[in-house]
Amino acid sequence: MWLEKTDHSLIGSYGLLQGIRSSMAGGRPEGVNGPVANWQYPGRRDEITCRVLRKIDTRLIPLLFMTYMLNFMDKTILSSASVFGLKEDTGLKGQEYSWVSSVFYLGYFIWTYPTTVLIARLPIGKYLGMNTLFWGTAVTLTAACTDFRGLVVVRFLLGVAEATITPAFVFLTSTWYTREEMPSRTGIWFSGNSFGGMLASLFAFGIGHVHDGIGPWRWMFIILGVVTFLWGFVLLTLLPDSISDAGFLTKEERQVAARRVVVSGTGPTEHTHWRRAQVLECLVDPKTWFIFGLEILTQIPNGGTQNFANLVIKSFGFTSLQSTLINIPYSILSAGMIAGTGHLAGRFHQANCSLIVVAVIPCMLGSALIYSREQFPQSMQLLGYFMLSSGPSAMPLALSLVQTNYRGVTKKMTMTALLFLGYCAGNMAGPELFREDEAPLYLTAFRAIVVCYGLVILLAVGLRCYLKWMNTRRDRIEASSVPENRDDDDNDDDLTDWKTRGFRYRY
Repeated sequence: MWLEKTDHSLIGSYGLLQGIRSSMAGGRPEGVNGPVANWQYPGRRDEITCRVLRKIDTRLIPLLFMTYMLNFMDKTILSSASVFGLKEDTGLKGQEYSWVSSVFYLGYFIWTYPTTVLIARLPIGKYLGMNTLFWGTAVTLTAACTDFRGLVVVRFLLGVAEATITPAFVFLTSTWYTREEMPSRTGIWFSGNSFGGMLASLFAFGIGHVHDGIGPWRWMFIILGVVTFLWGFVLLTLLPDSISDAGFLTKEERQVAARRVVVSGTGPTEHTHWRRAQVLECLVDPKTWFIFGLEILTQIPNGGTQNFANLVIKSFGFTSLQSTLINIPYSILSAGMIAGTGHLAGRFHQANCSLIVVAVIPCMLGSALIYSREQFPQSMQLLGYFMLSSGPSAMPLALSLVQTNYRGVTKKMTMTALLFLGYCAGNMAGPELFREDEAPLYLTAFRAIVVCYGLVILLAVGLRCYLKWMNTRRDRIEASSVPENRDDDDNDDDLTDWKTRGFRYRY
């Protein structure tokens, strides 16, 4: 049968008993006189659970937020550098700047699946910390580039380095949080993107006033690279490898943290194995391709506007320095949208796909307005640009769909890899739509953005209908069948959503 075991988060007493049986060492928890006994008393249980969640948030969220903020700053500072001498100093011509933008995602694309496998197998804190040291080095070396070939090499290496960040964060969020908590926490750390964009704009504005033999664009990469490198040591010191290794929790709290994600999450992530059957199941699961399509179509616009933002703003009639400041309100709007939709997705469990539609509608209108800019004054052109700020919130919503709707470590990490392959493909294609011979209007690019977001709406509606149908189907099947006693699965909590009785999809 495709339904083999009951979902802990939905079938109360059965799920609780099964969750209590799991421990972080892969064996049995302490006896009824130990911490397990506390779960028999709701008051004591709630007190411990709230304390544990508070400690987890205090330790993890600042680390994830700051890392993601640096991730975005290091990746997108190229846009600011392009209006402060990078193109002239390195002799970029024609579509070469577009290729420098795109090759980052080629490195990202190539390393996405290998790093996803490594994330599930290596100590995550140490792996992420060492990766950040490499990432900071790649950013710093960008300042030494003098031609197109040098930029291509370091941007490719930067893509390899940053390919680990978001899949690792998805894994960490699934490891530490329940299904109800994942969307809001994902929204918080993902909003580091927008705060990073705001700080990057202020940073570029300040460095843009530096006039020396080195040049402002080189200082941008040197300073950000060194800061990122030093941050790697912070991650090595403070980010735990797993719940069982979390020194900031007591032994009792570690057991509670482990049971939380078994009882109300998507299963444990420790002491699991890479399973070929789960890879195949992921590939034949229809929702996989709905989400994959959503990711590609939302990232084609993102890849273009992210790297050409300052050039587009300059085309409205602003100076290089003004273009950096204009991105500050854009980033604030984006951060608010990401945090707001994340909060709503966590509070209303069946609102995720609808929120994606809400997020991309302003982007369609804004792109259409920029496409027809010659008919509008400068203020309306700028309004169209600000309307694009809601677009980045579609990605954390897609991440939440993966986190809450996939069970089984291998299946979830395979879907995560596919998600970021789509992310890379979209971001590689996006800059190529901004043709140098169409500057500064870039009509092809903004026409394509309108089409992409229109298709996103269709896919989001289709996914919602499919998941709703799947829930109804599972209700009908489970109502007419008797749960099986599967002693051989009693020690196996790493079951997929297809094989977990009682599992219902969030849409």
